[in-house]
Amino acid sequence: MSEIAQSGQAGAEDRLYADLSALGLVWTALEHQAVFTVEESEAIHDALPGAHTKNLFLKDSGGRFFLVTVDHALRVDLKALAPVIGAKKLSFGKAEDMIALLGVTPGSVTPLAAINDAAGAVQVVLDATLAGAPAVHVHPLRNTATIGLPGAGLIRALAHWRHDPLIATIPERVQA
Repeated sequence: MSEIAQSGQAGAEDRLYADLSALGLVWTALEHQAVFTVEESEAIHDALPGAHTKNLFLKDSGGRFFLVTVDHALRVDLKALAPVIGAKKLSFGKAEDMIALLGVTPGSVTPLAAINDAAGAVQVVLDATLAGAPAVHVHPLRNTATIGLPGAGLIRALAHWRHDPLIATIPERVQA
């Protein structure tokens, strides 16, 4: 990442923490080595009790974008998910679109990236199990840290950024 991009990212993260503080939210934070997959983040799960997440950046055949946040262990059934969230056929979004719309790179995607989507181009979808969780762990716009905040706090932050999340029961893929 270029120095200019890094400084822009640092500014966005400063703004993120300022907004969380202004909303009166309390969070925990852990700095760590970069993680790119759920498997790489297992050690973090031991250090931070609560719900750990994975995020799917998706695009439907109509051109709409979705950021779906679920428990890290859930195997999402994309075909069954489409009608649940009011989408047409879903596929994974391109990294270029993620960077342009959310200002984060693959591996760093987080529902908190909604702070960077002033145009409201991405619909955030939050699994219902996370909405009421006492601690939901997500990246703060980079994959070298994890923060935990209550599910209700995450929803408040998203609403503050005009990204009221769609809270849904996300369908799980059944193994054959």
